Amino acid sequence: MKLLIEPSNKQELNIDSIDGLIIALEDYAIQSPVYYSLEEIKELRNANPNIELFISINKNLLNKDIEPLTKILIELDKLNINGIFFYDLALLKLKKELNLKTDLIWSQTHMVNNYKTCNYYHTKGVKYALLGKEITLEEIIEILNNTTITPMVEVLGLPSVAFSKRKLISNYYKDLNKSSKNSLEVLEKVTDTTYLLTEDQNGTSFFMKDIVNGTSIIKDLFANGLQYIIMRGYGLEAELFKEIIVDTKTYLQTNCTDQKYIEKYQKLGTNTNFFFKKTIYQVKKNG
Repeated sequence: MKLLIEPSNKQELNIDSIDGLIIALEDYAIQSPVYYSLEEIKELRNANPNIELFISINKNLLNKDIEPLTKILIELDKLNINGIFFYDLALLKLKKELNLKTDLIWSQTHMVNNYKTCNYYHTKGVKYALLGKEITLEEIIEILNNTTITPMVEVLGLPSVAFSKRKLISNYYKDLNKSSKNSLEVLEKVTDTTYLLTEDQNGTSFFMKDIVNGTSIIKDLFANGLQYIIMRGYGLEAELFKEIIVDTKTYLQTNCTDQKYIEKYQKLGTNTNFFFKKTIYQVKKNG
């Protein structure tokens, strides 16, 4: 099993303790704390030729994006990039039209939730799938045992809930005649859940406020043949994130047999999101 991380800054990449990086492409990615230009990606690849490097291009594309993105994809293809996370299906079409060798990762958030659709995308030339964050551990294992694609699972981070191209925070403060901020906490009263909203040039992102701690399920994912786990640094202090990475890498090297690892990282909290909680939809009767 390999460990991929998405860093929260450009200074602390923890190269020596990971198998690979996920880097958000400037102007073509969303919901990342840090974005890289094409030139920065080239420099990063040249400086670190031995790590796996994945690029995130996970926003809905406009017609005007296609031509400049085509040029970027051709340049990325020369760098021996290991894969591109995609949301918009235009990436799938461009890979075919341009005859690119770079592999793709199907990353359509809530839609990556069953093995039959994963298998369909695999027939279309997609090598990987980042499984949705709303499915249970049991459902993840079912996918692992029945898919032809190579799944990835995010086990640590602030999970995204939604995204809007609108500048919702700026508009909110504008209506109040107050100076705008780039983040805001919102309480959803029905479930008594607090969400973190952040705004940048791309729009407004909605995240769960509490870190999802999936360290306890890594051993089960390992036992069922998962090849990649993902950890994201956003929302964690840099030193703590580095400690988690180093310990996780050691844990993987011991085939996930060290029970002390699980006990140690109970300190990250009990929020396991949907790993042990099924989503059940019920029809509410009138009256």
